Amino acid sequence: MDDQKTRGTVGSGRLTLLQINDTHGYLEPHPELVWAYDGATFPTMGGFARIKTLFDTARAEAPGGVLAFDSGDTFHGTHAAVSSKGQALVPVLNTLGLSAMTAHWDFAWGPDHLAQLAGHLNYPVLAANCWHKDKDSHPFQCTLICEAGGLRVGVIGLAATILDKTMPPNFAAGMRFTDGIEETRAEAARLRAEGADLIVVLSHLGYPQDLCLAESVTGLDVIISGHTHNRLDAPTKANGALIIQSGCHGSFVGRLDIEVQHGRIAKFQHRLIPVDATIAPHPGTKTLVDTAMQASRVLQQTVVGHTAIALHRATSLTSPMDDLLLAAIADAAGTIIAFSNGWRYGAPIPPGPVTLHDLWNIIPTNPPVSVVEISGAKIWDMIEQNLENTFSADPFGQRGGYAKRFRGLTVNAKLENPKGRRVEAIFDAQGRISADQMYAVAYVTAQGVPEHMGRNRRDLAIMAIDALRRWLADPSHDAQPGRGQLRIT
Repeated sequence: MDDQKTRGTVGSGRLTLLQINDTHGYLEPHPELVWAYDGATFPTMGGFARIKTLFDTARAEAPGGVLAFDSGDTFHGTHAAVSSKGQALVPVLNTLGLSAMTAHWDFAWGPDHLAQLAGHLNYPVLAANCWHKDKDSHPFQCTLICEAGGLRVGVIGLAATILDKTMPPNFAAGMRFTDGIEETRAEAARLRAEGADLIVVLSHLGYPQDLCLAESVTGLDVIISGHTHNRLDAPTKANGALIIQSGCHGSFVGRLDIEVQHGRIAKFQHRLIPVDATIAPHPGTKTLVDTAMQASRVLQQTVVGHTAIALHRATSLTSPMDDLLLAAIADAAGTIIAFSNGWRYGAPIPPGPVTLHDLWNIIPTNPPVSVVEISGAKIWDMIEQNLENTFSADPFGQRGGYAKRFRGLTVNAKLENPKGRRVEAIFDAQGRISADQMYAVAYVTAQGVPEHMGRNRRDLAIMAIDALRRWLADPSHDAQPGRGQLRIT
């Protein structure tokens, strides 16, 4: 900001900011997808015991001048996380010395449960854009001031704005979530007035939204971004703010070393640090991880099938992991067409054995397989809305993960077209689908097929993981189960 008066104090110092984001409950080292010139590779990465070592190393290099943050999507995504409703992760997280976190899937069991989890953490959950629906008040702490490296650092937390828009209703029960722009503007001014030398936003809005936030609010210094799983090798600079984001599943740690002179960032250095086998696990944290994983060990040892291809969710338009899920639920329901949500989370499964633990990590909520009858016109509308949610020109219109996954259809689309005009044609095996015809489709969760669409909606007796297990156990099934295509024309 050019007006020095609005900067409050004009402190100087050196500070290191550390980030994890979108760890999704992956406590231990796991395969991660890393792109190379000729395709995907699957090195073993991550693990909270290694992250603890990285954090300790940074603190030894800059004693007193390190702040560590978690941008959320922490308490959900693996069997250990979901089976304990996040509680198993708390002792592990408390060893890291985090200053704060924000949230998204962490609301999976409702705001009250997240508040209970937060009560066991030794740092706060920040969400300035979360409000009681019928009150002018916040259920979670909005900000904090940290002192490190000779600086007073004002931190503003922003939870995912989509929690009351596209997530299951219980996530945001009694709450409403804004885009955070006005809250950030007001809180930044207040923190400056209270003597903050630096303003840091701890965000789970997503990278495109954080760029918009930076352009909309002058005077921010750093945005620690999450949600969209971007691996930023270098910070993005927007309206004077540095934006970092560090991948997913705990496979990378972001480190931003900054030098502040007279209340401004004069120099910075950033590293996206791979959490790999070169980093020795911290013994104490590893013991806590082993305890948290105890209930999952038998699942890790139970092989339920094999895959000839890598199963992953690292691409937006289609996903081999969800091709498998769709094949299994369509087979269980006896339908040709199936839908699931474009989830981003879920570490890849390389070619080879597939364990029961892998299946839980594909769909950790283990919902029932469901069926519904839906018209061709409604299928068209559903895909149009999903493409807008995924590729909206307005960053805050991007309310999905990746594109919706489907089986039994081919969709021709032009992503550059305006809202409501992207889909050109939808085909099934017989040709173009008919707007008036009703189609029986299988799906999992209301994110697969929204609750207001279709008729004769019902849950089957078989759960998603049982459907996956049954599909994998049949040697006659195609090793490459994809039967749906989003074709960009």
